Amino acid sequence: MLQLLRKIAFPVSLIYALVVYVRNFLFDVGVFSLKSYKIPTICVGNLSVGGTGKTPMTEYLLRILDNRNTAVLSRGYKRRSEGFYLANAKSTVLELGDEPYQIHQKFPEVTVAVDADRRNGIEKLESLVNPDIIVLDDAFQHRRVKPTFSILLTTYPNLYVNDWYLPTGSLRDAKKESKRADLIIVTKCPESLQEKEKKEVVAKLRPKHYQKVLFASLKYHGFVTDGGQQKIPLSELVDKQVALVTGIASPEPLVRYLKSQEINCTHFEFGDHHHFTDKDIERFKGYEMVLTTEKDFVRLDGRVDKLYYLEIAHSFSETDAMVLKNAVDALF
Repeated sequence: MLQLLRKIAFPVSLIYALVVYVRNFLFDVGVFSLKSYKIPTICVGNLSVGGTGKTPMTEYLLRILDNRNTAVLSRGYKRRSEGFYLANAKSTVLELGDEPYQIHQKFPEVTVAVDADRRNGIEKLESLVNPDIIVLDDAFQHRRVKPTFSILLTTYPNLYVNDWYLPTGSLRDAKKESKRADLIIVTKCPESLQEKEKKEVVAKLRPKHYQKVLFASLKYHGFVTDGGQQKIPLSELVDKQVALVTGIASPEPLVRYLKSQEINCTHFEFGDHHHFTDKDIERFKGYEMVLTTEKDFVRLDGRVDKLYYLEIAHSFSETDAMVLKNAVDALF
């Protein structure tokens, strides 16, 4: 049914594509202005709507930058605060949005701020914090800021070159805008991906001479956690009645991984950044364990009993990890 609706919506996607083209053209010819900053900025983004692993990539960068005075600036999607908001010890997930709140909780030494106006957000951070570097989360389409370094993410199962514009496909930006990236990272790759297959992907992406293409797979931890001291090995979930609750763009890799570990879950699937209602929560009460993603955990914590999450991270080959680290280090 969904595929049929997407095909019916094809004329709408053509209008969307035209709007995207005109907007980018106006930036390219200087009708809309771009602004760069003295403070180094790293943009992490994609051409599609969600599901490429932007937050785990931001966390990966923060680990590289662990000896720097680093700030993260995000839009704070679906937050209930307005304008510029600087995270503090009393900040809530409703004020920051789920992904910035997750980063704030996980990296307390990092300054986290949200602002839909990236220029204003950067300037506020400059005056209030003066960080060594700012990571711009999900900012590839926010062209009013010209970042120092841009990382474009695309998934192995759905490369942007094989995709189409919304609402028929999942592209929110033109494929040719990939030229603005300094680094293209193909995420969600099979761990067994061979060099020949990597070369085939690179041939499809056709990177510019100044671009490098890296490959990352998802690494799942061998345990679930309640966010505190309690950690339960995945092997202990095999015979439990588990409710899997997801409010992310692409839960399929997680579902496949749990099945590969012989963990049978009843999957309650919601839309990306879903605000869980009391009625939603009633649906998955009574299970021995409620398992969710780290992003969803911050919205459900304190509202659901026996709640745990499975942490994920991007995993690179030693060579690709060094390329990424060297690229970040070169910004200073």
